[in-house]
Amino acid sequence: MKKRLLISLGIFIALVVILGIWHANQAAAPTKAPATQSSTKSKASPPSNTAPAFNKSEFSTTDPASLWVVVNKQHPLQPKDYAPSDLVGVGNGQTMRAEAASALNTMLADAKAAGYTVTPASGYRSYSYQITVYNNEVATYGQATADTESARPGYSEHQTGWAMDLASGGCSITDCFGDTPGGQWVTANAYKYGFLLRYPADKTDITGYRAESWHFRYIGIKLATELHNQHIETLEEFFNITGGSTYN
Repeated sequence: MKKRLLISLGIFIALVVILGIWHANQAAAPTKAPATQSSTKSKASPPSNTAPAFNKSEFSTTDPASLWVVVNKQHPLQPKDYAPSDLVGVGNGQTMRAEAASALNTMLADAKAAGYTVTPASGYRSYSYQITVYNNEVATYGQATADTESARPGYSEHQTGWAMDLASGGCSITDCFGDTPGGQWVTANAYKYGFLLRYPADKTDITGYRAESWHFRYIGIKLATELHNQHIETLEEFFNITGGSTYN
């Protein structure tokens, strides 16, 4: 009996020692973070590849001096006899506003370097001069036809100083300009210099004028590139501004 008691006591002591060792090892082990802790760590956001939206209100579309002024039969210049103050010569007796003139000179120089001769044919026209131009069109073709190809005084882009009619290959302010090698070069590259072919053939109902392959409007490289990238052909469509053939 005494022997069994001693054995039981030995087993008990051994168990106490083993449990003590186990608890000691648990206390010494490093504490592990809860599994959910990693999910709370802040992660750096990936860089955004979304380009900022184009600011359509950067320049006015109604101020006659603005780079982005939209002039059509629904939106005359205000005042109608507006005249820009910074006109400079671009050759052939033609003038444009200084910024547009600089861009035009660069474009025509690059066209020449590429092997094409393109020249200015008609740039700025004053209110009084546009009266003469329009009245001659009416006398020659009748008012209905004149209104499809010549702006009334106060409604002309030429009066802003931002527009230029071009000539190349014997075609000056005529439909054949767009078929000449020089005309085709300008049409393909004008946006790179800030110019827009203002009156495309398929947008007559929007612009109010028949196709004019020779008429280019300076709007700045930023806007010209935006229109090119979006495949938008007219200022009316881009700015959601009314146009058409009816005079306001």
